[in-house]
Amino acid sequence: MFGYITPDKPELKIREFEVFRGYYCGVCKSIAKQAGHRSRAILSYDTAFLALLMDSLRDEPIAGKQDRCFIHPLKKRFMVTRNPSIEYASDINILLAYYNLKDKWQDERNLLGPVGMAVLRRGFKRVKRKYPTLIHDIENELALLDKLEQQKCGYIDEASEPFARIMQKVFELRGKDDATKAAMGWIGYNLGKWIYLLDAYDDIEDNIKNGAYNPLVVQFHYGGEEELKSFRQRIREETEFSLVYSLSEMEKAFSLLEIKKNRGILENIVYRGLLMRTRNVLEIGAGCNEKSV
Repeated sequence: MFGYITPDKPELKIREFEVFRGYYCGVCKSIAKQAGHRSRAILSYDTAFLALLMDSLRDEPIAGKQDRCFIHPLKKRFMVTRNPSIEYASDINILLAYYNLKDKWQDERNLLGPVGMAVLRRGFKRVKRKYPTLIHDIENELALLDKLEQQKCGYIDEASEPFARIMQKVFELRGKDDATKAAMGWIGYNLGKWIYLLDAYDDIEDNIKNGAYNPLVVQFHYGGEEELKSFRQRIREETEFSLVYSLSEMEKAFSLLEIKKNRGILENIVYRGLLMRTRNVLEIGAGCNEKSV
């Protein structure tokens, strides 16, 4: 995943921010335990949100402790201790990061790909054995995504479908009943659409420079003579409509969940953080994919 799912920090209470960071740190420690300390570099806000959301559906109170971090060793931080939600989120982080690195190597011959894959290989093999059906589904969707990219698909809705369905399967896997599973799946599906489109808009300059596929460049017929700033402005309104629509659908599904704890943090992310990130990318043209909190 891409690190776009973040809270609106100034609007969080101090305690809420500490709890959110506790989930982030908990996923980080779980990744290190399963794939080694060097694998912490793949940590994403997106999987911290996944852990937070799933754990908030459980009756058990938040369990955590003050501990020192490998990245920030001088000061103890509150960390949510390992639980099923933290472990699942770290598994998904390893899984999707591995496939992303593999894609970078196959498409761009980026040396970061094989180096990162080597770091994650032990953890990836363990996760692959743990979720064989999910792995099968993800690999099928990634094969379809690769086919669409090779064909230079010019329809963002079609190009975003495979990643949206991957996220749908990831989120719905831990639903405790049919209603929860359906709501979680719809959250994942629409977040997947939103992430894929936001990332495409964010990466326009780099993709054009490197000659890499970008569905927005193809769909809106960027020819090279047009200034990139003008191109962004020309496609912004339609892009924003699609992004906001995906967020509104995700919000509808979120409202159906029975949230047991962390409601304030989740509502901050769902109703404020994602919209602010959307506006930042659309206005600035560059997302700040922070790696530490």
